[in-house]
Amino acid sequence: MRYLDDHVQIERWSSEEFCIPYRSPIDRRMHRYFPDFWVEKANGEELVIEVKPKQHLIPPKKPKRQTAKYLREMKTFVVNQRKFEVAQEYCKNKGMKFQIMTQDELGIK
Repeated sequence: MRYLDDHVQIERWSSEEFCIPYRSPIDRRMHRYFPDFWVEKANGEELVIEVKPKQHLIPPKKPKRQTAKYLREMKTFVVNQRKFEVAQEYCKNKGMKFQIMTQDELGIK
């Protein structure tokens, strides 16, 4: 949030102000995805930003035997990928851009 407050090109922003419906690939039921941020830049461009740890953006390495941890991580990865697909389409239809930011983009170690 400090990043948005301090960024010169950011005119306005809000946090988790709207939801995007999606069908989960795990249980096939409808769910609601609340993106982390909506941002309006000084040039009028609108962004929807999701902040995630970098490790949530790559599939977990499959262990020799399936563990509960691996299954949990794989479920998180698959659901996140679906959310991102739906958010990308939603933003395209609304004339906005969808962006995923990790600790790298935010300068966090």
